[in-house]
Amino acid sequence: MILEFFGGRLGATAGAGEHASGEYGEHMRLSDMDADQRAALLAEQEREHQELCGRGLSLNLTRGKPSSEQLDLSNALLELPGSVDLPAGPDVRNYGGLDGLREIREIFGELFMIDPDLLVASDNASLSLMHDCVTYASLHGIAGQQPWSNQQVKFVCPVPGYDRHFAITEHLGIEMIPIPLTDDGVNVEELAALLADEQVKGMWVVPMYGNPSGTVWSREVVEKILALPAAPDFRIFWDNAYGLHHLTDEPAEMLPILDMAAAAGNPDRVFAFASTSKITFAGAGVSFFGSSKTNLDWYRGHTQFRTIGPDKINHWRHAAFFGDAEGVRAHMRKHREQLAPKFALVDEVLSERLGGYGVAEWTKPRGGYFVALRVPNGTASRVVALAKEAGIALTPAGAAHPLRHDPDDAVIRIAPSFPPMDELRPAMEGVATCVLLAAAEQL
Repeated sequence: MILEFFGGRLGATAGAGEHASGEYGEHMRLSDMDADQRAALLAEQEREHQELCGRGLSLNLTRGKPSSEQLDLSNALLELPGSVDLPAGPDVRNYGGLDGLREIREIFGELFMIDPDLLVASDNASLSLMHDCVTYASLHGIAGQQPWSNQQVKFVCPVPGYDRHFAITEHLGIEMIPIPLTDDGVNVEELAALLADEQVKGMWVVPMYGNPSGTVWSREVVEKILALPAAPDFRIFWDNAYGLHHLTDEPAEMLPILDMAAAAGNPDRVFAFASTSKITFAGAGVSFFGSSKTNLDWYRGHTQFRTIGPDKINHWRHAAFFGDAEGVRAHMRKHREQLAPKFALVDEVLSERLGGYGVAEWTKPRGGYFVALRVPNGTASRVVALAKEAGIALTPAGAAHPLRHDPDDAVIRIAPSFPPMDELRPAMEGVATCVLLAAAEQL
């Protein structure tokens, strides 16, 4: 279970994200070794690490960026739009149109199960939209409530989570309250107790293939959360960043989140975000913000002073490139062909090198961009430092927690998407050596 995985106990696990702990390996568990065997293992890993350091490696597993080959899948965008046959409606070459091009909103509204009338298409980064919403709430308040900057404000942060979410709330001086992820979201009773505090105004959620856990939030848990009592200006920041990035033949369920919020009697509770950043060009995509009419009116009321309109030519370009929702699905199957072998390689190397030692667990996600590697408590920082010495860059230990503080010092995020396969294997081999060395040192 994910709860066990992230709770600091090593052992065989399974569930929505699926985990491996080397139960099929043939190595002796470190905890079963005698002193001489542990000393021999330590010496062996020290030799391997010294060899790694002497190879002059320069490998990077830090950020979940699309590879060059993935970006090549969208090169036709560079030739679009190829005519002056403008789409119906206002001239996309001119100012205006805060909601963005209707055609692109219809395509992605179908994919994310959001009414196009309740969806805004903007520029390339959904992170900008999230930052804007938190900033507008801080400066002006939501739903007739006091501005957040005039009061103590707290955000619930499921952990391990997305470091850039936590960076926004940290930057704006918002207190962050960690809550452990479970197999299917978070513990509803624990969350209810937190929401009883009206200073809790927000909650970060990555509902599908979470970063870095691979967690998929279940319909049952989400329905309960949507119905919980909370402050009138409490908002769930629903970041569906990876909802279309499937790695298996059995994709997770896309939830019609705005319909569910309305059915729960809290139609204004959700701010939903998504983008094409990892679908087409990461720096030149389209972002989306979906919410209730009340919330969209609030958003437009403030963003009209920030911009005269988004890049509608890019919206037009993307609509022409995809054609319809099925065009996006076909495009994502091409991404999967490139990504799935990399995730399989990560599991293969970790299983071969760490299987049976009882010193690591890792997720086997059904989608998304990351693998969460859990090492013995107190060793994640040491693993990252050892990897750096060997020329292998890892995301800093603690990055998946608010204020970069993992109380267990145990979770490391692996991002296998960007390196080519011939670099990914030696990088993961090196990571495995560092995990074993750090564990042997500790024992």
